[in-house]
Amino acid sequence: MAGSYKGLSDQQIQKRIKEGRGQGEGRDYRPWIQTWDVSSLGRSHRIFGNRSGRLHHLLSDLELAIFLTLDWQHSVLDIREQFPLRVEDTTRLADELGISHAVFKGAPQVLSSDFLVTFDRQTQPLMAFQAKYSSDLSKPEVIERLQLEKRYWEDKQIPWAIITEKEISKEVVMNIQWLYPAESEKVAEDELHHQFLLFQTQFDKQPNDSIIKIAQQLDLAYNQEPGQALFWLRHLLARRYFQFDINLPYRKLIAANLIATTHEKEITEANYVSG
Repeated sequence: MAGSYKGLSDQQIQKRIKEGRGQGEGRDYRPWIQTWDVSSLGRSHRIFGNRSGRLHHLLSDLELAIFLTLDWQHSVLDIREQFPLRVEDTTRLADELGISHAVFKGAPQVLSSDFLVTFDRQTQPLMAFQAKYSSDLSKPEVIERLQLEKRYWEDKQIPWAIITEKEISKEVVMNIQWLYPAESEKVAEDELHHQFLLFQTQFDKQPNDSIIKIAQQLDLAYNQEPGQALFWLRHLLARRYFQFDINLPYRKLIAANLIATTHEKEITEANYVSG
């Protein structure tokens, strides 16, 4: 997790357990750490998850970038952030590894992984992730903490990985931030299909023009408010009516970069846009 605090007393830990922290799945999951618990320790974010249908608590910009990348993928079914590790297991493993375990006022602290993700696959549906800035990976206390977390998930036969800012493409995150809200907004499907056919026709006519330019031309041609065509294009891209390389900044895309997805099944299942 990003940020830190002195710790929780045993009474505070028991209170969180009674509140249902770290329990449940999907819409019913409650993270062990919420943004207001560490609000004074740096940038934090609360964002609605399209996969879970609930508000997620993210404790750094890096966690936000990872979350957006995960939540955009159709293969992801659920994301549980700030997922607590069983303290009985982490204290035992710390003893086995010969490293110290965090304790506050005599209470062993509940450690957490930044994300426990459920994927739509029969083999290894779960995977845990820890977000760490690369500058922190040389710190002895961080190394010990990661060793303990790695061993914890190995014991449970669940894959675990560290993600740093070096593994996250800024272009991908910017694209997803632009498209992400449109994925959950309700729009008329018949109008969406009409706009799909309209854009497909224009893209075929102007393959070397930017998608922004084409959207602006459509606004003028149909006497629409500025940005109206781009609004619909954003929804079409968010719903995979057109596929494109998510690594290319959307402002630099030309019509030839977009591939029309003509079948409903392909629109539902296409994963190319999510990398």
